[in-house]
Amino acid sequence: MPVTHTPKPKGVSDVVSNLLQPSLTSHFDVLIGLPPGSLGTRLRSFLGAKQDKLHLMCSDAVLPGSSLATTEMNNDFTGVTERHAYRRIYDETIDLSFYVDAENHLPIRFFEEWISGIVNEDQEEALAKNYFYRVKFPDDYIADQGLKVVKFEKNIQTKRNIAGRSISLPNKNAATLEYQFVRSFPRSITSMPVTYDASSLLKCSVQMTYTRYVVARSYGNKGGGVFNPFQQSQFNAGGFLSNTAGNLVDSVVDRITGNDFVGDVAGTIIGEADIYLPL
Repeated sequence: MPVTHTPKPKGVSDVVSNLLQPSLTSHFDVLIGLPPGSLGTRLRSFLGAKQDKLHLMCSDAVLPGSSLATTEMNNDFTGVTERHAYRRIYDETIDLSFYVDAENHLPIRFFEEWISGIVNEDQEEALAKNYFYRVKFPDDYIADQGLKVVKFEKNIQTKRNIAGRSISLPNKNAATLEYQFVRSFPRSITSMPVTYDASSLLKCSVQMTYTRYVVARSYGNKGGGVFNPFQQSQFNAGGFLSNTAGNLVDSVVDRITGNDFVGDVAGTIIGEADIYLPL
């Protein structure tokens, strides 16, 4: 028998509890997985202690999508066409955008290093007229695991009064979505235009390809960990104007901490300092 549904009026409390707590796009964290073997060692050596800095520089990411491939069945019932799923199809790539720091150009150099390692490119030999590439075996340049996009909300941290001091602690009841990507590597780096016109922040956009992803829901602070908002200002080293740096720090601190006030404070401090911050 068909299920009947009887509409009923909604109270203000229903609207407040269900509709006024939307998820925000600005609260996420990205972790980059590295391949094994000699290429992974080479990339780890290149990053050194700056791997967390690379993660913080990610300004835009995409929560991936998928679809089901179906086949039509026409023989079971006369005049009826049924569709049955036979496999899951994932997006080809996940797009990531990174702010580029003025001192090291870290995102550009890191992903160029990875792609160069995939094709065994030698910078000096590559200038030769008859140079040819020798591509590595896939298992040598693909990161089996490690690439993650973690979506969290503003309540990722909670305030506790301990010994008369207000301290931010992980909120064990805060839900997060963690997308884990299997067998990922950078497929392309998008060209980055530069111009003598009005100056703006330089961004590096990368397309990471993968085999599939797995979504897990968890509780607690699984995103950025215990975050110091003033660390975010470090990738402004020597390149951005102070007001631009303030806005940049504000937006990224908001994203990582989920706390608009902390972001405003950090952005104001950097914006009013009128200095370039050292690494």
